[in-house]
Amino acid sequence: MKDPVTELAKMGTEAAGQVVRVGLGPFRPYLISHPDHVQQVLTAQWGNFRREGMFWRPVRRVTGKGILREGDEWVSAKKILQPLFAPKYTSAMAEGMADAIAERVVELDGHARTGQPFDGAEEMTAIINQAVVKVLFGGRISRATSELLAPEFATCATSIAFRLLLPFVPYSVKVPGDRAYLRAMKNIDEIVYPLIEQTRREGVRDGKPDLISSLLAARLAEDPAEGVRQVRDDLVSVYATATETTAMTLTWLWAVLHDHPEISARLHQEIDRVVGDGPVRPEHVGQLTYLNMVLQEVLRLFPAGWLIPRMAVADTEIGGVRIKAGSQVMISPYATHRLPEFWERPLEFDPERWADQSTTRRHRYAFFPFGAGPHACLGQNLFRLEAPLVIANLLTRYRLVLTNPQRLTALPGASARPKQPIMLRLVPIKLSRTK
Repeated sequence: MKDPVTELAKMGTEAAGQVVRVGLGPFRPYLISHPDHVQQVLTAQWGNFRREGMFWRPVRRVTGKGILREGDEWVSAKKILQPLFAPKYTSAMAEGMADAIAERVVELDGHARTGQPFDGAEEMTAIINQAVVKVLFGGRISRATSELLAPEFATCATSIAFRLLLPFVPYSVKVPGDRAYLRAMKNIDEIVYPLIEQTRREGVRDGKPDLISSLLAARLAEDPAEGVRQVRDDLVSVYATATETTAMTLTWLWAVLHDHPEISARLHQEIDRVVGDGPVRPEHVGQLTYLNMVLQEVLRLFPAGWLIPRMAVADTEIGGVRIKAGSQVMISPYATHRLPEFWERPLEFDPERWADQSTTRRHRYAFFPFGAGPHACLGQNLFRLEAPLVIANLLTRYRLVLTNPQRLTALPGASARPKQPIMLRLVPIKLSRTK
């Protein structure tokens, strides 16, 4: 209970990827970590392992009916949302995303001038929040309002920890986090619903459809009565998809760079060489080879999606273990990404393991930070753009100093974020170089 993310990973690695029955009182789910078994659940037999059951209830209290559902609701949501996250669409957003991130990073000069430490998770979330809101929402939401969204989503993501660890506790019984969760959900609705109604009145702006107007057109055509509620659910799901993984990956990154100064130095050198004194542009992302290797390794050791739950809807077998219909299975990327059979020195942070993927033979399902199969995360293309742009913008201006190094544990919420604060101090890069 003190460190469930790590303990689940230990169970998987100590069992060498075999199926493990986890005893949680009356609730006994199966832990899945071997890549063969991951492939079976997420791809080969994905229709038999549905996103249903106890683990999904706390998440769906806020995301509602949308891309995180199953059946017709999921098919409809995917049909509408998938094109909006395709590489072609992401590329079209790239310039606007780069501008939004650059504008927001410049504002950190205030922290640099005072030298006062700040909370890294909060600031990374704020940067990503502004970029996502500006690009995806088409400027329909003010900055002041958008800045109210980020902490409410963070509350939702963290306050469900108790429900995830003890999913069998009925909702009639109030547990720690419930009150904060319900309050945050209410505050999110008070922001999102007026935004939808405003977009409905105004229609498409300047002939350029944005995410909200696109969703409204599709959903109202499908079901005029429930369309607005469905747009609300879609927007909440998209916002979480586009912000949470990126913000948490960036948060873990600064602790990693503190522990590996040689990697930090090489990262600065690459960014200096590729970007120089100019602004960071989307075309730089593909040239930042080492930066992308570092990101891959952060995703391996600290995958934001630490738990992928499923429920078997028919009797089956995984790794020689009979799984009855109605049983819950938990896929743990944290465990799979650490299995010695598939990773040399699995606990060592080594970006070089990603240096030459053309010659590396690795099980396709040994690494799946965005899930896999039909339910793979739609936001991964956006992540591949957002995260390098944020890192490159920060490291062209500052050296980030971790002021409270310590052993970190992962908080088991909707994503795995450090339980301890990541406090950062900014040193302007020119001053840093003269020293």
